[in-house]
Amino acid sequence: MNSTIELLKSHRSIRKFTDQKIPHELLIELIRAGQAAATSNHVQAYTVIHVKDPANREKIAELAGGQSYVATASDFLVFCADMKRPTEAAERSGANVVRGMTEQLVVASVDAALMAQNVVIAAESEGLGICYIGGIRNNPQAISDLLHLPEHVYPVFGLCLGYPAADPDVKPRLPVEAILKEDYYTDDSELVAAFDDAMQSYYGERRGGNKDSNWSKNLSPLFSSKLRAHMREFLTKRGFEMK
Repeated sequence: MNSTIELLKSHRSIRKFTDQKIPHELLIELIRAGQAAATSNHVQAYTVIHVKDPANREKIAELAGGQSYVATASDFLVFCADMKRPTEAAERSGANVVRGMTEQLVVASVDAALMAQNVVIAAESEGLGICYIGGIRNNPQAISDLLHLPEHVYPVFGLCLGYPAADPDVKPRLPVEAILKEDYYTDDSELVAAFDDAMQSYYGERRGGNKDSNWSKNLSPLFSSKLRAHMREFLTKRGFEMK
C-alpha cells in the first residue's frame, strides 16, 4: 500500500485539539487543494466561510448542538453549496437562467462535499485533525443569518481543523463485500449482522469511553423520526425550489 492509501484508511474524527494554531499559509494551501477536487462541469458551486470571530464560533457551537470543539479548534470552516455565483455569471454572459432546479441543489451539494474531502485529506497529510459538523443543519436559518448567506447559498456542513490532542481508534467500516457489488444489487443482511458484532466489540473496547451498542442500533435515531424535517422548507426559502 502506498502512503496516500494508508493515510485515507487511518482517518479518525478529532474532537480535542491543542492550542497550536494552523499557519495561515497552510490553511490557504488546504483550500487550494480543495479547489483541485472534481467539480461538475467546472461549475465550482461552493463557497467556504472561515469563521474567525470567537463570538460567532461560540454561537455556531451552540446552534450545532453544543459541540464545543467548534469553538476550540484552531480553525472552523463552513462549506456552503453556492449556486448564486455560477447562475449570476451565466446570466451576465447572456443566458436565460432557470433557478431552483433540483439538479442545481444536487450539483452544489456534491461539489461542496468533494471540495471538503480534498481539504480533509490535505489537512491530515500535514498532521492535522478534523471533524465534520453536520449539526449546523440543526439551525440552518440561524447559521445563514449569522454568516450573511444570500439566496441560492446554503450551509452544508462545518469543519473543525486543528492539531490533535487525542488519539482515538480508527472506527471500523462495513466489509467491502457489503459495499462493492458485482453487476446487480444483492442482499447483504448477513454481512451487516457480522458487522454489528464487530461494532459491538469496538464500542466495548475503544479508548476514551465505551458503550453497549452496534451499527444498526446507532441508526435508530436517524430513521425512527423525521430528522431535520425543516430542511425542505429552508432550502425552498434559500431559492432551491426543487423543481
